[in-house]
Amino acid sequence: MKMAYYPGCSLQGTARDYNESILDICNTLDIELVEIPDWNCCGASSAHMTNHEVAMRLSIRNLMQVKDEKLDILVPCPACFQRLKAADKALKHDPYHWDVDDYSPKFELVHISTFLAKPEILERISAKISRPVGDMRVACYYGCLSLRPQHLTDAVNHEMPTTLETIVSAVGARPVSWSHRTECCSGSLTMTRPDIAGKLVGDIVRAAERGGANAMVTDCPMCQANVEGRQLDINPSGPHIPVYYATELITAAMSGSYPEKQQKVHLVSAQVLQNHLNQAALSSTEETR
Repeated sequence: MKMAYYPGCSLQGTARDYNESILDICNTLDIELVEIPDWNCCGASSAHMTNHEVAMRLSIRNLMQVKDEKLDILVPCPACFQRLKAADKALKHDPYHWDVDDYSPKFELVHISTFLAKPEILERISAKISRPVGDMRVACYYGCLSLRPQHLTDAVNHEMPTTLETIVSAVGARPVSWSHRTECCSGSLTMTRPDIAGKLVGDIVRAAERGGANAMVTDCPMCQANVEGRQLDINPSGPHIPVYYATELITAAMSGSYPEKQQKVHLVSAQVLQNHLNQAALSSTEETR
C-alpha cells in the first residue's frame, strides 16, 4: 500500500512524537508514505482566522502539488485535514476563481483515524500486536476539529463518532462511555484567554474521570497539548490524567513496550501505558504456567 502524506507543521515541531508513531505504524504495516514535495503550512489557524484568501491559497498550493497523483493523502492533524478539505471543495466548486484551469483530482483526503479504523487496516494491526494494552480504561477524545463542520469534513457520525473507540479496542484497551468526547478544549484561546481554556479543559478532564478513565486518547496535536498541559495550571498538585495519541497505543501494542524517551515528551506522567503493558505480560506468563 502506498499513500501521499501531509504531516503539517505541528508534526514537525511540538508533535514530533505523533509523527514518529505514525511512521512507525506504517513501516510495520508495510504502508509506504510519500511526503508531499515542498509542502507548506495549511494556514490553520493563524491565516484562516485573519485572511480567507491567504488561508485558502496556502492549502490549494499543497493540493496542486499532487493533483495528478493517484495516491490518497493521509492527514494526521484535524486542523490540517479541515483546511485541505475546504480547499478541495472550493477547487471542485469553482477552480477558475482560484486561478486553476482544471481540477480533477485522482486522490481522496483521508484523516488518520478514519484510515486506521478501516477493517483491512485493523486486521493488519491485529496481526502485528505482540502485547495487548490490557485493561487500560481510555476516554476517547475527538475535540471539535476532526469532525466539524460536517459540510467540510464529510464525517459520517460527527456527533457520535466511533473511530477512536474502534482503534483503542483493537489494541486491547477498554474505551469508556463519557460525555465530553466531542467538546471543544479551547485550543485557539489557550494563550489569549487562559481562564476560558482552564474552564473547558477542567470540564473535559472531570468528565473523563467520571467515566472511569485512567487515560485519554486523541488524534489532535492541539487537543493533546492543551488538555494535558492545562491540567497542571488547574490543579498543580494533581492528580492528572495522561493524554496519548491513538497511534502511541498502537505502536506500544505492536512493540510490546512504551519507551521512556516517549514518556518524557508528555507533560503529565505517561507511565500508566507501560504499567498496563507490564500487567498484560504478567497475565500472559501466568496463563502459560
